Amino acid sequence: MPLPPLPDSAITVGAHAADWREAVELAGEALARSGATEQGYAQRMIQVIEEFGAYIVIAPGLALAHARPGPDVNADGLSVVTLDEPVVFGHPHNDPVSVVLGLAVSTPEAHVTSVAELANVFNDPEAIPALAAATDVADVQRILTLSEEASR
Repeated sequence: MPLPPLPDSAITVGAHAADWREAVELAGEALARSGATEQGYAQRMIQVIEEFGAYIVIAPGLALAHARPGPDVNADGLSVVTLDEPVVFGHPHNDPVSVVLGLAVSTPEAHVTSVAELANVFNDPEAIPALAAATDVADVQRILTLSEEASR
């Protein structure tokens, strides 16, 4: 199963975030901009981290922000935010974070398959540093497409 759609409108390159909350808000704004979610979804992603901690920092430098399916999810979607300066989420091994993915899913099954696909993409040790260094939207699309194809 392929990754959820990643339209150009869901990608933000070189954004500044003062802290992890702002970084997650940026990922949520990108999801809303793409039409995958409504504005309130970002707040639900933040609540997940406040409740369960920084487990969303799934690899060195990479956070996968998400929340359960809900009425504020219009469609499965993915967003990518690269940060001009990394932020700390509070993970014991994988901080600081320079790439934040936002994931919105409409069903619990989509959550499992999307996370599995993303894990395959980020098995490529070059993927996270390449994303962090991306200078434009086309770079991000190219890196994720190449990594997704390599994982098959």
